Amino acid sequence: MSSRLDVLSRQMCGMQLSPTAGEEEQRPAPAGGRGTLTVVDNRTGKKYTLEISDGGTINAQALKQIKAGGDGVGLRTYDPGYTNTTAVISRISFIDGDKGILRYRGYPIEELAARSNMMEVAYLVLYGSLPTQSQLSVFHEAVMRHTALPTEVIDVIHAMPHDSHPMGVLMTGICALSAMHPEANPALAGQGVYKTREMQDKQIVRLLGKIPTIAAMAYHKSTGRKAAPPNQRLDYTENFLYMLDGGYNPQYRPNPRLARALDIMFLLHAEHEMNCSTAAVRHLASSGVDVYTAVAGAVGALYGPLHGGANEAVLRMLARIGSVENIPAFIAGVKNKKEKLFGFGHRVYRNFDPRAKIIKDVAENEVFPLVGVDPLIEIAKALQDAALSDEYFVSRKLYPNVDFYSGLVYRALGFPPQFFTVLFAIPRIVGYCAHWRESLTDPDTKIIRPQQDYKGVWLRHYSDVVVRTAEGADTLSKLPPSNAYNRRVAGENWM
Repeated sequence: MSSRLDVLSRQMCGMQLSPTAGEEEQRPAPAGGRGTLTVVDNRTGKKYTLEISDGGTINAQALKQIKAGGDGVGLRTYDPGYTNTTAVISRISFIDGDKGILRYRGYPIEELAARSNMMEVAYLVLYGSLPTQSQLSVFHEAVMRHTALPTEVIDVIHAMPHDSHPMGVLMTGICALSAMHPEANPALAGQGVYKTREMQDKQIVRLLGKIPTIAAMAYHKSTGRKAAPPNQRLDYTENFLYMLDGGYNPQYRPNPRLARALDIMFLLHAEHEMNCSTAAVRHLASSGVDVYTAVAGAVGALYGPLHGGANEAVLRMLARIGSVENIPAFIAGVKNKKEKLFGFGHRVYRNFDPRAKIIKDVAENEVFPLVGVDPLIEIAKALQDAALSDEYFVSRKLYPNVDFYSGLVYRALGFPPQFFTVLFAIPRIVGYCAHWRESLTDPDTKIIRPQQDYKGVWLRHYSDVVVRTAEGADTLSKLPPSNAYNRRVAGENWM
């Protein structure tokens, strides 16, 4: 392991360290810290005092006391997309979007990328501290021991069409794993099944070990080749590349520099706070469902192009621009709302996504020298420079995010665009499992059930179908039968 760290240190030398290096060790009080908020309801003239927590939040339940007649229901907040709602207390990762900060368990992502590796980071995210050498060895052995798939799961994947999307294969494989472990299913084994740490950890190492194996099989669905069986003697990311490229040669070893580059990509994507798919894990887990189903649901959320598929959109955008000379016209098109700029801006970052800087360095210094420079990189760099020197984008705090360069790295490594989101999902399983595990011991965890603001018809009374008239314009769309259906019907009714 020390040799890999030495390689990484040489690779990352000269890279800017954490922007927080000179910060105070103590965190400033969020939103000003603990106190009270006085609210005056101008509808009634009543005054209310609400407690502000040391996390800078108010308890939404406290708003229920604010009433002004009507239906007698208290005040609620309306927050589509949960843009300013704190749903959980977590100790896993921290983001300051204005400053471009990302930390796992307090460690700046820049330090982890420069000095750590995926297995260390997985242990850190899951258990709260960097492991000792013996802890890391035990953890690595446990994960790699669970890399083989049950025969039934392999059969399920083989039964899928050869042109299945890799994310569909991944979700199917995870759901099949759920059926293979009834002892870990609260619907079968009882709601207390996850009360022991041993049962929790067993499912975590199963998921971490088996997800890359399912992913390798998903990769080869369209190649006509078989994934190599997992090699437990290799490191986590090396084993994944081995399953992709090893074939039937047990002596095959991936290039260590490329394995390290992908390892950095993995650890950068291991966790990212309460994003859409991580929130899905928490949402599903709150019902008491088994962890495999919760993780499959999160992978389904990641499947969406607004979440995990953005790096593919960046590649299409760069290819459409075509050359550096076309960038000014493209920039003008973005300003005129005729073009869309992918890979810039982020739901939480209002500064450089720190992961984007690291990925750019990995692309230029590690991947491209070995496999060739992607011609789109020059367009990407010129587009970045043009956008960051334009007041239109700067004033809107639109900076490159993690997707801007990651697609270029994955394409240079030979992965097809439809596989990019799988490469996102493999490491993010770590974050999903950490949040699942944290939710199990959170005393505030309740089954998630958001409120709604009902705007529908208030009251109607039933009438018999024979006297009804069509109401409204919303009805079933015209769904013409397929020619194959018409053929079958013609065969049945020809007499």
